Amino acid sequence: MRTPFIVRFLNATPRAGWIALGVFAMVTMVLLPVLHVYVPHDNPLHVSNYVITLGGKVMCYAIVAVAMDLTWGYAGILSLGHGVYFALGGYAFGMYLMRQIGRDGSYHSNLPDFMVFLDWKQLPWYWSGSDSFLWAVLLVLVVPALLACLFGFFAFRSRIKGVYFSIITQALTYAAMLFFFRNETGFGGNNGFTDFKRILGYDITSPGMRSILFALSALVLTLTLLLGRYLMTSKFGRVLTAIRDAESRVMFLGYDPLYYKLFIWTLSAMLCAIAGALYVPQVGIINPSEMSPANSIEIAIWTAVGGRATLVGPVIGAALVNLSKSYFTVAFPEYWLFFLGALFVMVTLWLPDGVVGLWKRVTQKARA
Repeated sequence: MRTPFIVRFLNATPRAGWIALGVFAMVTMVLLPVLHVYVPHDNPLHVSNYVITLGGKVMCYAIVAVAMDLTWGYAGILSLGHGVYFALGGYAFGMYLMRQIGRDGSYHSNLPDFMVFLDWKQLPWYWSGSDSFLWAVLLVLVVPALLACLFGFFAFRSRIKGVYFSIITQALTYAAMLFFFRNETGFGGNNGFTDFKRILGYDITSPGMRSILFALSALVLTLTLLLGRYLMTSKFGRVLTAIRDAESRVMFLGYDPLYYKLFIWTLSAMLCAIAGALYVPQVGIINPSEMSPANSIEIAIWTAVGGRATLVGPVIGAALVNLSKSYFTVAFPEYWLFFLGALFVMVTLWLPDGVVGLWKRVTQKARA
């Protein structure tokens, strides 16, 4: 008799993992939001807007890093263009946020401010339905998934891999960035979308809404880790890692790598898009710079720093790099890129398994 799905899903994560996720959930979904909303500003226990916004942003980045780990760590597919899916999710939800501004914009028009400035007379056809929250959620999921599926199908069917695949993904995200920079595309040009007012009628900058978005980011990150753990401990995950290690042998055994790689690639793109949709209302802006090749390279760095094929490693890597970035770009802005480059070189030379790999080696030596 086949074990029910829910049992297999729950058993995929060990007891220690459930305890860690439970503590994380209690802190991020209960404790910090309560301290932010209900504790007075002059109380030392109050959690500031800055902490909530920064924490939410880092958790969105962590979701993207885990998505990268699913493709690079477990499938051996190094993408240098995951930033395009993150940005597409942000733009899809940003369209809804722009429509929610209504007549509260600078020009008091039903059109977004940038369209009034550019002398647009009406919304373009692809903005139809963008005032609906459910339609926005559907766009967040479907548009990046379709793009990833189409690109992945032709790339994997042609057996493009290695550095050639990475270069093509980088070219794809660069082309998308140039496209969105154009004013006539109807996405705000180089300024993108900003000045958001509300979600579902609620003030987007209120402590309550900030806390909800923060908790939602934590919830999606938790579910992403659980889903990743389930997939990678299943038969699908074992075949996927076998494709990573010896694709020709897997094909000899009768498996078609195309659909395994295509599924994990599309799923990874959807996770990036969800992270982008959560990111935009928390930071208050989305523009084409999110699609820059440098941002996509940073995603790979987060994964490498934390440790590939570990799931939790990319979360640690995303947090370490982005919290360091928040400090260095303020304290030493001119040296941040040098620090990032040095970090990547150090990880490549001395920490090939990342921080998690280092921790495992230290604990093994301690036990011995």
